[in-house]
Amino acid sequence: AKQRMEVRPAAQGRAAAGRVAFLAVLLPVCCRAAPERIRYAIPEELGRGSLVGPLARDLGLSPADLPARKLRIVSGDEKQYFTLGEDNTNLRVNERIDREGICGAVSPCVLSLEAVVEKPFNIFHVSVTIQDINDNPPQFDREFVAIEMIESTPPGARIPLSSGKDPDIGANSLQNYQLTPNPLFSLVVRESPDGTKHVELVLEKSLDREKQRNHHLILTAVDGGDPLRSGTAQIKINVTDANDNPPVFTKEIYKVRLLENLPEGSLAFQVKATDGDEGTNAEITYSFSDIANSARQLFALDSRTGDVKITGPLDYEEGKYYEASVEGKDGGGLSAHAKVHIDILDVNDNAPTLSLLPILNPIPEDAVPSTVVALINVRDRDSGDNGEVSCNIDGDFPFRLEPSSGNAYKLEIASALDREKVSAYSITIIARDRGMPALSSRAALVLEVSDVNDNAPVFEEAAYSAYVAENNAAGAAVVRVRARDADAGANGRVSYWLAGGSAGAAGAAAYVSVEARSGAVYAQRSFDYEQCREFAVAVRAQDGGAPARSSTATVRVFVLDRNDNAPRVLWPAAGAGAGAGAAPFEVVPRSAEAGYLVAKVVAVDADAGRNAWLSYELVQAPEPALFRVGLHSGEVRTARAVSERDAAKQRLVAVVKDHGQPALSATATLHVVLAESLQEALPELSERAAGADSPAELQFYLVLALALLSALFLLSVALAVLARVRRAGPPAVLRCLGAQRFSVAGAAFPADFCEGTLPYSYNLCVAPGRAVAEGAWLPPPPPLPSLPAEELLGGEPCGKRSPSSSAGAGEPPAD
Repeated sequence: AKQRMEVRPAAQGRAAAGRVAFLAVLLPVCCRAAPERIRYAIPEELGRGSLVGPLARDLGLSPADLPARKLRIVSGDEKQYFTLGEDNTNLRVNERIDREGICGAVSPCVLSLEAVVEKPFNIFHVSVTIQDINDNPPQFDREFVAIEMIESTPPGARIPLSSGKDPDIGANSLQNYQLTPNPLFSLVVRESPDGTKHVELVLEKSLDREKQRNHHLILTAVDGGDPLRSGTAQIKINVTDANDNPPVFTKEIYKVRLLENLPEGSLAFQVKATDGDEGTNAEITYSFSDIANSARQLFALDSRTGDVKITGPLDYEEGKYYEASVEGKDGGGLSAHAKVHIDILDVNDNAPTLSLLPILNPIPEDAVPSTVVALINVRDRDSGDNGEVSCNIDGDFPFRLEPSSGNAYKLEIASALDREKVSAYSITIIARDRGMPALSSRAALVLEVSDVNDNAPVFEEAAYSAYVAENNAAGAAVVRVRARDADAGANGRVSYWLAGGSAGAAGAAAYVSVEARSGAVYAQRSFDYEQCREFAVAVRAQDGGAPARSSTATVRVFVLDRNDNAPRVLWPAAGAGAGAGAAPFEVVPRSAEAGYLVAKVVAVDADAGRNAWLSYELVQAPEPALFRVGLHSGEVRTARAVSERDAAKQRLVAVVKDHGQPALSATATLHVVLAESLQEALPELSERAAGADSPAELQFYLVLALALLSALFLLSVALAVLARVRRAGPPAVLRCLGAQRFSVAGAAFPADFCEGTLPYSYNLCVAPGRAVAEGAWLPPPPPLPSLPAEELLGGEPCGKRSPSSSAGAGEPPAD
């Protein structure tokens, strides 16, 4: 969009109107729409507070938007000529504006400033054109001019006169010269290529000193303003006697180029004139006939030698060009004139100046790249390459400088910020011109980075391993997890809790707990290696940010085995064989050689590692030299060939031991019949069943009967005691019978099956559904009610070895 506006302040009452064309200036990434250059035009000499233009309205800002958008203006000039009014909507004059003092002869005279608004961030470039008014009349350097002319001066001779000066421009500047009517003199006005008007006095008729020695004229300089202004100079012409040869300058125009850094007292240039006369008529004196006051303060002319020396500091930025007229006059009164054009050459003597305007400080660390954080204005009073300035950042920072327009730069975020790595940046911006040698200046800007919750807690280890021996005490420390959060304050405060595990969140809470602040993990119960060898729980660490961030680590707990389970003999099983309650029989032919496989003792141990390493040994055999058992295999073989002298029936007892500390053991009994065939062995088996030929078997049955009677007596006594204490609750030894052992919904734990083998009694837990020879076990007790795994782990341990108890084959344990 383009706009056109005209500003005509009513206070001035003048008809001057400025036409202002708005050129759209495309700004880079930071602005939503390309802001335009807004132009105003005002006459000079407006009073403080005078209206320049409705800036807020021209920017499209409503009064309701102003507090949030934070409209403000930034000017790179040393003087603040403009300001925002009290209503913060109109641009007004801050101090008196003198166009001639600001711009001199430059036209148009434009003052630039930037208008900055936020949310979203926009930069608008505002140009104010200062219009000239006719506030300065033309003036001459000298109000009284004395000219000596020899009477022999021929008609048509021209005498340059001092030109008038008018600081105004355009129609308000000096437009014409007027001379009081005189028959001897007329006025000629010449215009130089640069537009300057030079006036010359022309002699129309010959002079006659004897008739009139002096002539008085008035020279008037008139401008073109409304109303007209003028200035006058009085000219007095003295007529002298004839001097035939006037001085002649070596050059009509002296063109001089001076560096602005020449020291005072240096010789700038020299003018030279010659005269063909002799004596005093040939003695030439030099003087400035027409020179501006500003140049008169900088240059001095030696009247005798014509040397022009520097008497004041030259400054290209204050004055680039000077013009003067030099007069050479001989002793006879004749004179000559020459023009001097002095060009001041720029030297790189002004370092760039920087002005910083922070926009966003502190900066959120999640600010996206290309976000504008500061505005930078650069000025260099030099010209050409000396005034061309480039800006850069000293060092490697995640920021970049982007040119905006003119001498403005934007400081933008170049890459992502991370407060945890760098919390503040001290940036030095260097502005350097292209002069030889180059000059530079620096400006420091400190930018702080504010924290956002962009870091989740990080565990020191992704997975933790803990080793706990079984039968531990509830509440024992298992392991400590630790997570660190790089954020600050509440964003970096970490707390812990259980997030689940191999048994789910509820199941994990039944095994272990975690302290919220320290991350210490404690056991909630005593662990049993045979029920659970390892489990994993997930621990979550969460910070206090909003929204909160969290991470999870796995804690794997390994239960270490202890030797708390004795070996269990699977074969030969008690109760299998020829009769009920008898050990199994094996038939070995008498022709068997050494190494003949008789049977194999099979045993298992619920423990692990060394606690489950089993070894076998024969502890009872009628003829020890006849049989041997494999130490690790459990195979019972003949140690030598069977002979006729060997007894037909052999009873072997093998002990099975583990390698725990202390070692636990179990025994297995095996009956061997030496016979060539099964028919030959049948009599031996039938005799054993009848029990008539074996005193040992008869003794066995007598002992068994005695044991049964004793058991019935003890059972009667126990029932009587139970009846008396029934109201007081079951004793601890029977609590196991009342507890549930299975969990239908959760993890299943089998019922206890107890097998006693002299001289010890053992309990064995097997998985449900395992196939076991029916003859190897007593009938199972009645089904017990189901119990969740959590309650089972928390109850009284059941199945521990009781060294003091002893049960015969086929008897259930007392507990």
